Amino acid sequence: MAKTKSHNTGRLIAQNKKARHDYHIEDKIEAGLALAGWELKSLRAGKAQLRDSYVIFNHDEAWLVGAHISPLSTASTHVVANPVRDRKILMHRKQIDKYKAASEQSGYTIVALDLHWSKQYVKCEIALVKGKKLHDKRETIKEREWNRQKERVLKHHV
Repeated sequence: MAKTKSHNTGRLIAQNKKARHDYHIEDKIEAGLALAGWELKSLRAGKAQLRDSYVIFNHDEAWLVGAHISPLSTASTHVVANPVRDRKILMHRKQIDKYKAASEQSGYTIVALDLHWSKQYVKCEIALVKGKKLHDKRETIKEREWNRQKERVLKHHV
């Protein structure tokens, strides 16, 4: 009996590239998400976006705000789907306390970096970040271009 391939060939579902550009990443952690059935089907189809998502703490629980999971038209006909609803992040109490205290410092926030599969579960990589200044963004771009140029030269001469 042959195994069937899943719809998602890689383990990455969605990535927040803007966060890596706009923030210095201080600390990362992988956490689970509490999702509905229609959301899992949409994630298998790759219908997620994390562009303006961030994490808030409410009643000693962590919540992912602003993540957009588009509902499939065929998957949820009987459920009224809210694509930008707040989703509970599953973390241990010590982790919640640590990140809550860190996010209350001036200039720090917690954002979602990516959604990915870990076995059959959807995991969210969240990070404690600090905003970059304009000159920091320019320096990052210069460094990235310099590294690309070095790779081209080395590849061409070898």
